[in-house]
Amino acid sequence: MASASDAEARFWAAAERGTSFFMGNADVQRALGALAQRLEDLSVPYAIAGAMALNAYGYERFTSDIDVLLTREGLAAFKAAWLGRGYIEKFPGSRGLRDTEHNVAIDVLLAGAFPGDGKPKPVRFPDPDESWVERHVRLLPVEKLVELKLASGLSAPHRLRDLADVLELIRHASLPRDLGDALDPSVRPKYAELWQAAQTVDPE
Repeated sequence: MASASDAEARFWAAAERGTSFFMGNADVQRALGALAQRLEDLSVPYAIAGAMALNAYGYERFTSDIDVLLTREGLAAFKAAWLGRGYIEKFPGSRGLRDTEHNVAIDVLLAGAFPGDGKPKPVRFPDPDESWVERHVRLLPVEKLVELKLASGLSAPHRLRDLADVLELIRHASLPRDLGDALDPSVRPKYAELWQAAQTVDPE
């Protein structure tokens, strides 16, 4: 069992990491800039997803890793150029990587795969060459990010955080109700439910 002093040290270390993150100079943000530049130098299509994309769209949520959407060919090209030069695989042959300079995990999402439980469903990860917007780095479009998070949270009980992310993004980014019209029909009812929930104001 951890001692009180160990618990206090972890608390202050976490607080320091959070402060650095929200000031924009955390290791994960430096790692993101380096990754984006290297992918662009290789002409590898990509789109940033996950919490880093949520932050870019207005929902400030601390994270210590990067989610990036690639094609299988793009991942292979990046590995060929950069493995052993600041990046390693999480384990041999894995799609997940680690930036060894900044000690940041990079979770690679593959175009064509299915979110959440990984089983076939109407929603799948898009081709990053066809689905991105420019916000200093390439991001998944907000409607695609929402669609994927809804499909993930609906299909995988351990991914309920994805539904909470959509709720908070609706609140913080003031997403419109009719954004649901751009989503796959399989997730539209959940978006409408979360949008309505987001309109509720907590009592003071």
